[in-house]
Amino acid sequence: MDAQRILVIEDDPDIVELLQYNLEREGFEVLVAKTGEEGKAQAIKCQPSLILLDLMLPRTSGLDVCRELRGREDTKRTPLIMVTAKGEESDVVLGLELGADDYVTKPFSVKELIARIHSVLRRTDVRPQEASSRIERDDLVIDDDRHEVLMGGEPVDLTLAEYRLLHALAASPGRVFTREQLIGRITAGGYVIAERNVDVHVAAIRRKMKEISELIVTVRGIGYKFKD
Repeated sequence: MDAQRILVIEDDPDIVELLQYNLEREGFEVLVAKTGEEGKAQAIKCQPSLILLDLMLPRTSGLDVCRELRGREDTKRTPLIMVTAKGEESDVVLGLELGADDYVTKPFSVKELIARIHSVLRRTDVRPQEASSRIERDDLVIDDDRHEVLMGGEPVDLTLAEYRLLHALAASPGRVFTREQLIGRITAGGYVIAERNVDVHVAAIRRKMKEISELIVTVRGIGYKFKD
C-alpha cells in the first residue's frame, strides 16, 4: 500500500524539520512548501492525502490559501488542518468556516498533531459511507429515513432543530463545528437564529440524552464537536 502524502505549508525551517522527521517516522510521505503560492501549486499538482497549513505565511496568508483551495473542485475535499499561533481565535473560526477540518495551536505536541492527522484521515475515509441514511455510535442510532433517534433501542423525542444539530455532529466525529456552521445545519439556510440558540439546543440534547451528553464536547471560543 502506498504511503499517504502530507503537504506541509510552513515557512519556519525548524518546524518543517520537526514535522518532516516525525511524519516520515509515522510512515507518511512528506511534501514541503514554504509559501502560500507554492503550497497551492503543490496541492493542485500532487493531490496530497492531507494538508498542514500554517496561517502566518509570507505574502499570501494561510486563510487565503484555504479559501482558494476550498473554491476549487479538485481540492475542495482535501483534508486540511490549520496550524495557528495562540491568540488567533478569530482566524481559527474563519478557517473552520472556510472549510478547514481541524486546527492545532503553536506550540503544539507532535503526538497530538499526529493523532489529529489520523483522526481527520479516518473521517475522510468513511465519508462516502456516512452518506448512508443511518448513523450508529455505540448505543446511539440516528435513522434519517425514519427521522428517528434511538438510544439503547429506545426512541428519543427531539425537536427538528435538535435532530439536525445532533445529526451534523454525530456524522462527523472529531470535527469542530462553529456555531455559525451549526446554525446553517439547523436552519438549512431557511431562516436566521441567534448563535446562543445553538447553546440552548445543545443543552436540551444533553438533558434529554444523558448517556451521550459527555460525547458532545464544547470547544471553547469556537463551537462544538462529537467526541471521536
